[in-house]
Amino acid sequence: MAIATINPTTGETLKIFESLEDGEIAAKLELAQQTFEQYRQTSFQLRSQWLQQAANILEQEKADFAKLMTLEMGKTLKSAIAEVEKCALVCRYYAENAPNFLADVTVKTDASHSFVKYQPLGIILAVMPWNFPFWQVFRFAAPALMAGNVGLLKHASNVPQCALAIEDIINRAGFPAGAFQTLLIGAAKVADLMADERVKAATLTGSEPAGASLAAASGKQIKKTVLELGGSDPFIVLESADLEAAVSTAVTARMLNNGQSCIAAKRFIVAETIADQFEKLLLQKIQALKVGDPLAADTDLGPLATPGILQDLDKQVQIAVESGAKVLTGGYALEDRPGNFYPPTIIIDIPLDHPIAKEEFFGPVALLFRVRDIDAAIKLANDSPFGLGASAWTNNEEEKNRLIQEIEAGAVFINSMVKSDPRLPFGGIKRSGYGRELSIQGIHEFVNIKTVWVK
Repeated sequence: MAIATINPTTGETLKIFESLEDGEIAAKLELAQQTFEQYRQTSFQLRSQWLQQAANILEQEKADFAKLMTLEMGKTLKSAIAEVEKCALVCRYYAENAPNFLADVTVKTDASHSFVKYQPLGIILAVMPWNFPFWQVFRFAAPALMAGNVGLLKHASNVPQCALAIEDIINRAGFPAGAFQTLLIGAAKVADLMADERVKAATLTGSEPAGASLAAASGKQIKKTVLELGGSDPFIVLESADLEAAVSTAVTARMLNNGQSCIAAKRFIVAETIADQFEKLLLQKIQALKVGDPLAADTDLGPLATPGILQDLDKQVQIAVESGAKVLTGGYALEDRPGNFYPPTIIIDIPLDHPIAKEEFFGPVALLFRVRDIDAAIKLANDSPFGLGASAWTNNEEEKNRLIQEIEAGAVFINSMVKSDPRLPFGGIKRSGYGRELSIQGIHEFVNIKTVWVK
C-alpha cells in the first residue's frame, strides 16, 4: 500500500510520500538508542513539563490537527476536534500521575529493605491504525515517554501527515530529538525492526492478521507485546431499560467515527418484549442521520477511510442478505457522489449459525438480534471470537450484576456506551488481543518491574 494522503471524501490524492530506505531506518534506530541512554536519566518533573507542553500545543492548534485527520481518513470535523482534545487530556493525565504510578513500592519482608522499582525498557515500537490517528498514538506515547522509554511510530500508510504532525508536536514540546520518531515504512519492515536487539517491545492496535503477524515476529525474539485488535461488541437492551436513552446511545455507539471503531456497538441484542419498539425507534433515528462532507458542521456521517474498506463492508452486507437476513435501511454503497460513502444500515433476521453473525462489520452497519431473556442475551453476546467491550441496558439490579459477572469482555458498561478513558484500563480478551492501555496498568506494560531485596 502506498504511503499517501488520499481524501476519502473526493478520492483525490493529495500527497505521496517515499518510504524510508534501510539506511534511513538504521539512522533513526541509532538516534533512538542514543537518546534513550540520556533520556532515561531525566526527571519526572522535566518529562511532565514537556508532556504538559504537548497538551498545550494540541489544544492551541486543535482545529488544524482536526482538519488534517478529516482530510486523511474522513472522520467528521467535530469528532476530530474532540479526538485532539482527548489527546491533550491523556497527556495531562500521565504528566500528573506517572510519578505516583512509577514510584518505588515498599514491601514488608524479612529483608532490611525490599521494594518494587519501575524502570524503562528502551525503544518501544508502536504500530498504529488510521481510524483514530491521533488518539491511538498519544494513548501509547504519553505513558511510554513518562516512563522514560523512547518511541518509534509505524503509522497506517493512509495517515502519513498525521504521523509526522505527532512527531512534530512532541519535538516542539521540548522532548529530545529521538525521543519519538515517525517511520514512514510499509508493514513488511516491522519484522526487521522487531529483530533489532535495540527494540525492546511493541504495541499494536489494528486487525487480527496484523496483530498475529506482530505477535509472531515478537515471539521469535521473546519480546513483550500489547495488542488491541478487533471487536464485535454487543449492545444488550433488556425489558427494564430506559428505551429512549438506549436507542439514542445505540445510534451514537454504532455510528461513532463513521462506524469505524473497534469498540463501536455492532451487535444489538434486544429482549423480544421490547424489540419491535426498539427497532422502530432505531430506524427513525438512523434514517435521520445526514451523510455528507465531513468538514461540514451538520454532517453526521462521513466517508469510510478507503475504497477497500467500503468494498469489504458491502461484501459482508451482501453475504448477510444471501444468508437470509433482511436490510431495513441502507445496505448499498452510495454511487451518486465521489468518495467512499456507505449509508447507515440496519440488518435483521441474521441466521445465528451463519459465520456472518459473528464477524466484525467495520462501518455504519448495525446487526439487530432478538432474544427471549437475559440468559439468551448473555449466551449470544459471548458467542463471538472477540471480547473487547460490551454495553448493557437494564434497571434491574440482579440483571446488572449478572451482566457484569458473565459477559466475556475487557470492559462492560451498564446503561452507557463503551468508551476509553485515561483513568481506566483499556483492552480485550479472546481474539480482541491482550494487555492493557491507559490508567496505571497501561504505564506498567512497558517497564521493568524490578524486585529489590537489601539485607
